[in-house]
Amino acid sequence: MLSTLASNTQVVGWAVAFVVFLIVEGATLNSLVSIWFAIAALFAMFAAIADLSFVWQLGIFAVSSVILLILTRSLVKKLHSKEADDPNETYDIGKSATVVETVCNKTGNGRVKLDGVEWAARSLDGSDISAGTVVKIEKVDGTKLVVTK
Repeated sequence: MLSTLASNTQVVGWAVAFVVFLIVEGATLNSLVSIWFAIAALFAMFAAIADLSFVWQLGIFAVSSVILLILTRSLVKKLHSKEADDPNETYDIGKSATVVETVCNKTGNGRVKLDGVEWAARSLDGSDISAGTVVKIEKVDGTKLVVTK
């Protein structure tokens, strides 16, 4: 009777751990922070259901966490490298904009209007570009557009 009570408590404990790890994963917006622990808690819960000792349950939790982490490491790297690429950086390249304030790399002044929005700008070759000139966007450098005549 006491063994069954301890076993049921352990099953509930691992189920609660599983749910907590899933909540943490959801709160981190699928950054793959704790999903391995959630799956490992599920394995440990099955071990508790099979009435294995708590030491075995902890061992299964620890070993499966490490194995899952190692097996999915390359997947996580791919996902994080894709997130690092900003699609907005390439969206405006090749578009035309109009200079609304003379672009001068020496003073750091210059603004262009692109799709109705004003942006800080600098010229690619370092030359000054006067207001009213239509320019081509060559690249995005932070919050500045790099342009050519």
